[in-house]
Amino acid sequence: MVGTGPGAVEDLSSRAVQALRNADVIVGYKTYIDLIRDLVKDKEIISTGMTREKERCAAAIDRAVAGQKVAVVSSGDPGVYGMAGLVLEMLETSGRLGTIPVQVIPGITSATASASRLGAPLMHDFAVISLSDLLTPWELIEKRLEAAARGDFVIVLYNPASKKRNWQIKRAREIFLQHKSPSTPVGIVKNAARDEELLYITDIENMLDFPIDMLTTVIVGNRSTRKAGNFIITPRGYSL
Repeated sequence: MVGTGPGAVEDLSSRAVQALRNADVIVGYKTYIDLIRDLVKDKEIISTGMTREKERCAAAIDRAVAGQKVAVVSSGDPGVYGMAGLVLEMLETSGRLGTIPVQVIPGITSATASASRLGAPLMHDFAVISLSDLLTPWELIEKRLEAAARGDFVIVLYNPASKKRNWQIKRAREIFLQHKSPSTPVGIVKNAARDEELLYITDIENMLDFPIDMLTTVIVGNRSTRKAGNFIITPRGYSL
């Protein structure tokens, strides 16, 4: 399992590049493969669309059982909302865990890629929460939002909204306003580290005035987070 980072080839680790070069077969979501197309143009590629993760993983396992070197790619890190867990679970269920050599090669996550564009918003404790309720009940997501906001964590939101699903980000903001000041800084980054990157710095009060979709990462500060010029800083607590 290979983490390809936010998208730019320059952000891949040398281990990830080497794994892609050594692989016989590249398996992944089409959009993520397109981002590394120049690196894998001479490889056999198995790609499928969204929501077909199990199909991709099954194909990867079948090829590995046949003796091929397979790279299952995930954007960001494969162990953070990626394919690593599903591949391992499917190997375990099929009784092949421990018989097929497996490596998980980390990558730069959307959280850290977006944070780097905003400055230093993750310098203190933070929580990462996906607002997608496809695999997790919304009731549980809401409890996690409540707990993170009450605990004054910096909060990173993945999958914040889509064309058909935009009420979750509105509900998240309502929860934040119960525990955080309306002036708390918020960073919004779309397509982090990609050619179409857009970023905005705002606050909880006005965060919904900016475009937010499935390609966007939203970072909501804690009570000490502040704007500094064109950056967001969450102080670690050093005396200056």
